Amino acid sequence: MRFFLEQEQIASLYQRMLCLHISKDFAAQHNGAIFTTYKQDSEQENRRRELLEVEQQAQKNKIIAEHGEQHFRAQISNQLYSKVNTKINNDFDNKEKLFHQILQIEDAIPAILDILSVKAASIRRIKPLVESLPWLSDDLINLVNKPQYRKRADVQINNAQVALSYIGLTNLKLVMPTFILKHYLPRNTAPFSLMKRKLWNDSISIGLAASVLAKAQNLDEFSIFTTALLSNLGRLTVCKNYITVFHAVHGEEIRKAYHNKDKRLHDILLAIKLSPETLLSQLVEHSAKIAAEMVELMNFERIMLTEPLFDLAYTAKYKDMHPVAQLIIKAQAYVAFRNLAKESLITSDEAKLLLAKAHLSAEEISLLKKSDVDHLRLKFS
Repeated sequence: MRFFLEQEQIASLYQRMLCLHISKDFAAQHNGAIFTTYKQDSEQENRRRELLEVEQQAQKNKIIAEHGEQHFRAQISNQLYSKVNTKINNDFDNKEKLFHQILQIEDAIPAILDILSVKAASIRRIKPLVESLPWLSDDLINLVNKPQYRKRADVQINNAQVALSYIGLTNLKLVMPTFILKHYLPRNTAPFSLMKRKLWNDSISIGLAASVLAKAQNLDEFSIFTTALLSNLGRLTVCKNYITVFHAVHGEEIRKAYHNKDKRLHDILLAIKLSPETLLSQLVEHSAKIAAEMVELMNFERIMLTEPLFDLAYTAKYKDMHPVAQLIIKAQAYVAFRNLAKESLITSDEAKLLLAKAHLSAEEISLLKKSDVDHLRLKFS
């Protein structure tokens, strides 16, 4: 988001928060922590003994050979990451391909959210749209069959229409945007094992925090909750596409080396892993823009999401932003502060600076602290 990135005092905090999506260790490294590995047979101990002239020469030869090998490994690694980045950037430059082929966003999605945004919303109007999306029907059925929501332990619901009626319109205003965003989460984020959960939890927290602030200002909670959730769509997309493209390109290069019987190259390629630095760079550069562009292509007719998301992507000054974008800035800053504080990755002074720059008042911070921004509070009759 341009607002965070163009303010020198908090840009590093914003990037530290993005690092935390990838892994805690990576975020700690970005925060200045230095990790060292203890070696039992240390270099100092080796240097204590006098080397014979022939040993000294052998050591020099080894260093030269290792330097050459490291140089070769670095070249191969750089070439691989260059191919990955070129493919990713091409995907991100082709908005239509990203929308239709990579994310595969169906027309029913904006239609459902549009219906929920109006007073005349009804289960009858939503039903055929939900039934056209088997994954969404399954999610709704699974939700109502959870033990905490089932009216009778011996009765299971297996019909989307019944599930919709049971959930009700009020709950659907929380459930639908949430399940829609959930659909675009990366399926597998290895080797960053916790990334999927962190992306999901942060999205929910940002949406709920924005909704809490909206309610305090008597603004439309549904539209702001939905906009705040979808502001994270770009992060999900970047992570999902980077991991998918890396594995595809990496696998192809390994197969080529194996086919060409180039064992040295094959072994080096096997040792190359996903780069958290490259992923961070992609998140910083693309995530906010992709969220805005994908929502624009959804062509919403009633719910006004596009302008706030484009402000988040391109507007640097808080005062120039749409009021909904300003609320999302506050929600993003609060959730970032809370996550970094939980991992001891932000100082008290940094926290005060971040919240102040996001224009969060003491009353708003107090309200958010006493509000549950981690769980959807569904009320079934």
